[in-house]
Amino acid sequence: MEPENYTQLSEFLLLGFSEQAEAQPLIFGLFLSMYLVTVLGNLLIILAIVSDPHLQTPMYFFLANLSFLDICSTSTAIPEMLVNMQTQSKAITYAACITQMYFLLLFSGLDSFLLTMMAYDQYVAICHPLHYIVIMNHWLCKLLVWHA
Repeated sequence: MEPENYTQLSEFLLLGFSEQAEAQPLIFGLFLSMYLVTVLGNLLIILAIVSDPHLQTPMYFFLANLSFLDICSTSTAIPEMLVNMQTQSKAITYAACITQMYFLLLFSGLDSFLLTMMAYDQYVAICHPLHYIVIMNHWLCKLLVWHA
């Protein structure tokens, strides 16, 4: 019998964006500012839609959910990347990598489904304008989002 290798993979090494130490603060600042602008912009969109009674239509309901999904999808990888850049850690555990990939794929799939619902909403608004209120009521919109 030949000896077999039973080594288990417990972590991955991340290559990063730049090996140059002087570029790391610039890259960190760039990604941190983009992440904060993304989160704050989407929170402002959600706040505007929730606070204004004129924006309580199905299109804006879907837009608020799309903004929420955008916050969730950017929050799956960017904070971990920022921490790794600050601590100079280049390792990620296998479980953390799988978890991150799961949520990234989940939010991407939900994003695609929500964009499909928004396209259907616009289709109904254009092709059946007189029946739009009856077809796209709040109950149906919440049901569609809940099943996503």
